[in-house]
Amino acid sequence: MRLFVLALTWGILMFTGLPLALAQKDTAQKVSVVLVGGPDVGKRAPDFSLPWANRDGVGPVESPYQLASDRGKTVVVAFYPRDFTSGCTAELKTFAQQYDSLFGPEVTVVGISTDSVTTHSRFAASLNLPFRLLSDPQQRVSKQYASKDSGGYNRRTVYVIGPDGRVKYRNMKFNALDPRAYSELGAAIKTVRGS
Repeated sequence: MRLFVLALTWGILMFTGLPLALAQKDTAQKVSVVLVGGPDVGKRAPDFSLPWANRDGVGPVESPYQLASDRGKTVVVAFYPRDFTSGCTAELKTFAQQYDSLFGPEVTVVGISTDSVTTHSRFAASLNLPFRLLSDPQQRVSKQYASKDSGGYNRRTVYVIGPDGRVKYRNMKFNALDPRAYSELGAAIKTVRGS
């Protein structure tokens, strides 16, 4: 019966054209499927506008962050689950500690989660983050970038968007605790910047 359900699910996914990123059995013999969408490398990054906060406080309501306003620059968009959690703290702290060597002044970095801008401001201040955190409580942007999970939080994904507005790199399962993930991201940024 399980094989029939798996075959039926596979057939439906292939018939509807949805990309299948991963199908694996876990130790409980359940089949889990992760669908991946979002903009592929080479495709135009969907524009968005979201409220933001940084270490200095909440940004003005009338001036949300707009991806289009950074056209002509390299932009790193990092989706993450929650402020003040261990994995997210490790990721964003590493971004802050390696900011100059990993990104540099010509790169715009934004983090996106479902947390409020008030929580973002406290989180950014606690880590002294040199970049903005954007609030996407309804996960509209997260959904466009295939970073929304079924539990109401974001999956940990990272996109590098080039000056032309196209996706140059994406990691749909960024490992915040693996130094290789940061090295790979840094190499992608250097490639985009031509250095």
